[in-house]
Amino acid sequence: MNRNLFYNIVGLTLLLGFIGSCADKPKGGRTDTYSSGAISFASDESFSPIIDEQIQVFESIYKDAKVTPLYMNEVDAVKLLMSDSLQLVITTRSFTQNELDVLRSRTFSPVAIPLGYDGLSLIIHKDNPDSCITVKDVKRILSGQATQWSDIVPGSKRGTIQVVFDNPKSSTVRWCVDSLLNGKPINSPNIVATNTSKEVIDFVEDTPNAIGIIGSNWLNDKRDSTNTTWKKNIRVMSISKQETATPMNSWKPYQAWLLDGKYPFVRTLYALLNDPLRGLPWGFAHFIEQPKGQLIIFKSGLLPYRGNLEIRDVNVSNQ
Repeated sequence: MNRNLFYNIVGLTLLLGFIGSCADKPKGGRTDTYSSGAISFASDESFSPIIDEQIQVFESIYKDAKVTPLYMNEVDAVKLLMSDSLQLVITTRSFTQNELDVLRSRTFSPVAIPLGYDGLSLIIHKDNPDSCITVKDVKRILSGQATQWSDIVPGSKRGTIQVVFDNPKSSTVRWCVDSLLNGKPINSPNIVATNTSKEVIDFVEDTPNAIGIIGSNWLNDKRDSTNTTWKKNIRVMSISKQETATPMNSWKPYQAWLLDGKYPFVRTLYALLNDPLRGLPWGFAHFIEQPKGQLIIFKSGLLPYRGNLEIRDVNVSNQ
């Protein structure tokens, strides 16, 4: 064989092998697939009980998958997604138009997948009898117009209303600003910001004049499979859309009242994806929106996004 021809063949073979190896190597060094590999993703801390259970079931089905949650506030989580540091975020809002425009300008294809509905709950000390409140009074408290319990409950001796959130940059704070205050900042002079949802519950348990604002999935008594029993160490307030709150026109964040619209403080849970490879972030997000994942959401006390749910009246006889 001609020596030059031999060298040309060898050179071409090496070049094709190099090109092939480069083509096989995923962008960014990622090796995960739809159902295998290892990834990290960010989630709003308020949904950690649900996410932990989703991961446990997902990894028991897909043995080659390792999914690690990074629990943080919503603001920081979305920043990581926008910088392409992570490909999946679980939170309570969709992409803004500006975020979509920025990602698409970088040739990404961001997708928001709705997963379920959460009732944003107000909790008070277990010995506080004033457990009904109007939407209007919640707005007055957050805007600073009502600062004393007597401002919303005439004759109350509980003194100053102390409002406690999970985190200054959490989805809970953002929802209150956007949905209750029309974008205006919270102006209550007696605001406490903790670090986690559990700390909100602990604070309210120890503070007779407090109102905590928290996701309802933290409040269910896990021993009750019907999701109609709340934790015993606090009280869950009933919220009314009327001018005056009474036990007959006020509603707690039960799944039935989320479904039929009686409960007013409802937010949607989303999986925000920016994963052009459609690897494990896609696989885990789609697991949550499919039957097994939706059942976990239902059992947590939230309302699943997908599913044929109906409310039935039941007559109970004591005989």
